[in-house]
Amino acid sequence: MLYENILEAVGDTPLIRLNRLAKGLKPRIYVKAEFLNPGGSVKDRIGVAMIDEAERKGLLKPGGTIVEGTSGNTGIGLALVAALRGYKLVFTITDKQSREKINLLKALGAEVIVCPTNVEPADPRSYYSIAAKLAAEIPGAYHPNQYDNPENPKAHYRSTGPELWRDTEGRITHFVAGMGTGGTVSGVAKYLKEQNPKVKIIGADPIGSLYYEKIKFDRVGRAKPYVVEGIGEDLFPSTMDLKCVDEVLQVCDRDSFVVARKLARLEGLFVGGSGGTAVWAGLEYAKRLTGKDFMVILLPDTGMRYLSKIYNDEWMRENQYFESTVPLKAADVLAAKAGFARAKVLAAVGPTDSLFSAMAVMRKRDISQLPVFEKGRPVGAIHEDEILDLMLKGRPIKKMIVREAMGRPLPVVEPQARIEAVLRHISPERPAVLVKTGKSSYDILTKYDVLTAVSRASEEEPAH
Repeated sequence: MLYENILEAVGDTPLIRLNRLAKGLKPRIYVKAEFLNPGGSVKDRIGVAMIDEAERKGLLKPGGTIVEGTSGNTGIGLALVAALRGYKLVFTITDKQSREKINLLKALGAEVIVCPTNVEPADPRSYYSIAAKLAAEIPGAYHPNQYDNPENPKAHYRSTGPELWRDTEGRITHFVAGMGTGGTVSGVAKYLKEQNPKVKIIGADPIGSLYYEKIKFDRVGRAKPYVVEGIGEDLFPSTMDLKCVDEVLQVCDRDSFVVARKLARLEGLFVGGSGGTAVWAGLEYAKRLTGKDFMVILLPDTGMRYLSKIYNDEWMRENQYFESTVPLKAADVLAAKAGFARAKVLAAVGPTDSLFSAMAVMRKRDISQLPVFEKGRPVGAIHEDEILDLMLKGRPIKKMIVREAMGRPLPVVEPQARIEAVLRHISPERPAVLVKTGKSSYDILTKYDVLTAVSRASEEEPAH
């Protein structure tokens, strides 16, 4: 096939079947190889779309400057357009992004400003804020702002979605993708659901991102650091349609990186950590499906950008992202807990209950924390250390109600959550997690429960 320029080569990426990694699973599982775009990622699609629209509207004129906050891949997609059309480039990027991405952006002619990761989006030091500031200060600058640009999801509605429908001959039943700006998942979902409303959209979200709690429990948590690049958010972009996602699975950094490496070794697919995130979620969800189902998982970018990280054995060891020999899940720990202790109904109180009566429950059950429920949902928790602190301060404990002493609710995880993910939620401030076992039912796991289950599983594991 002949192309007149590099931009004509964007899109029409192939679907490739997973074989060894999908062994034993019933549905057909294919991956959408977006790493085969000329810039090495799915973001090539929106790079072209956003600049085309800016030119049509007169927002970007010849000789102008493109300013964007990027995790790397959107910048590379924009750089392809800039190279062909003669624009200058200034990108802001966070310090957690790989050195390969930064070097590639510079090789494509961009000025790159590295900003701190662990600051709030509104902080003047964040890569969002600095990009907006530079766009306002540089004459002739245009800020595509992928987080708020409708051309982001539209690009996938016009191209990625139709390609999936065409190449699966309309047989696709499940689409799985990591969620970042939301453009890919929202645009693809809109198109596929217009063709067949029964198509399910599965989102993969890094632990620490805000999407999971918002989609699953309709509450806004607090973003925490995570290492996988290019997906997850610490804000809610307007380009993300949360209602289009039928199910969301949380994935820890370790699983993302281990699966990415397995894709290379077992399938010959060399992709980044976000591809590992999506595949882990897809394979986990596929356990529920039948032979009639047809799943497609999107692989966003190439592994060439992570040679110094996830494909570096020393880096993996230093960060303890080794493959676990005891792959337990929260459900396994609950089962082990029931096996070596008499099963009990979860102890809980309401926010208007007497604090003194709640203390009596804690003494009777010999527990140090107690979840607080209201209308079947966890709304808080009380801890013995905090109650003791109130007593030492002379507070009238006998007259207080639970709401006056409760803190933040315990984290909630799904039964299929890996133990590594569960342990990331446990801290001295919140020493336990709730496991959602039904529509309005929960159980509780402490660090002691996890350690006991892991110890027993290790003892039962055959020697190699």
